[in-house]
Amino acid sequence: MKEITIGKRPIGPNHPPFIIAEMSGNHNQSLDRAMELVEAAAESGVHALKLQTASPDGLTLNVDHPDFLIDDPASPWAGRNLYQLYKEAVTPWDWHEPIFKRCAELGLTVFSSPFEQSAVDLLEDLDAPCYKIASFELVDLPLVRKAAATGKPLIMSTGMATVSDIEDAVNAAKEVGNDQIILLKCTSSYPATAGDANIATIPHLREMFGLQVGLSDHTLGIGVPCAAAALGATVIEKHFTLRRSDGGVDASFSLEPHEFSALVEESERAWASVGSVVYGGAAIEKKSLKFRRSLYIANNVKAGDILTEENLRIVRPGYGLAPKNIDVLLGRKVNRDLAAGTAMKWEFIG
Repeated sequence: MKEITIGKRPIGPNHPPFIIAEMSGNHNQSLDRAMELVEAAAESGVHALKLQTASPDGLTLNVDHPDFLIDDPASPWAGRNLYQLYKEAVTPWDWHEPIFKRCAELGLTVFSSPFEQSAVDLLEDLDAPCYKIASFELVDLPLVRKAAATGKPLIMSTGMATVSDIEDAVNAAKEVGNDQIILLKCTSSYPATAGDANIATIPHLREMFGLQVGLSDHTLGIGVPCAAAALGATVIEKHFTLRRSDGGVDASFSLEPHEFSALVEESERAWASVGSVVYGGAAIEKKSLKFRRSLYIANNVKAGDILTEENLRIVRPGYGLAPKNIDVLLGRKVNRDLAAGTAMKWEFIG
């Protein structure tokens, strides 16, 4: 599996998951709040902060038509007009430079999801280290080619995508000479339930395309991404906010800083726990073998006495014969005096 470097961090199955905090629109149209999010992300220990570089006109049309209304009553944006929602959610383009600069000062990798081709140009001017294609933009092959043509790593979310959709996007990137591709399993529901995450797709997707696969997660909590890490996810992305109670377009399914700190720690533990197939005890377990059960003389016996269930027992520690030998030994005579607490040996049988 091809190892990919973003910023100074290598990404691949031999490394803990690369954790991305997605700011999205949780700046609530305040640059001061955006900078607070940058500071909090750095303090939480995440490896990267991701922005969204978009404009309402690059995303949709400013028209009053039912097609452009969100009619799903379960959506956090139910009843909203797409253009008006995106006006509220986008990160102003002139904020990008100060955000990138502050992230650099804090040693925090920062990049973005471009939603239109001119966004790639802006991000190139800022020397973005990689690009993220959002699930809804995966079918925009000209945008995929534009980002891939920079030669920088390309992370692509696959929410709603068929295998054919994913293949088209991967091929579009490779057509312009870019094979530094990471796919993200994603469920495009906001929020998503754990039951809808279907993270069993991660190893299947990895095998099918021969690419690294991670998770873009919209569930609540950190259980699903930690499970994904155990399945080999090399990248984990979740939305980030200072406080869900502050509101914001994505706040309801975003993690707070202390939760991101837990995600960084627990996803690394989940990754480390996978290891390899081991039977008979790992090396670290060898010192515990002495505390397993074995056969011991339980009451004093004299030479010629018969071993019984009263004077021969299966107990801890493990210095005597293996417990499986008890049926062979019961009814046999010992050839010497043995005190209670003697580890049973074959040489004691006459």
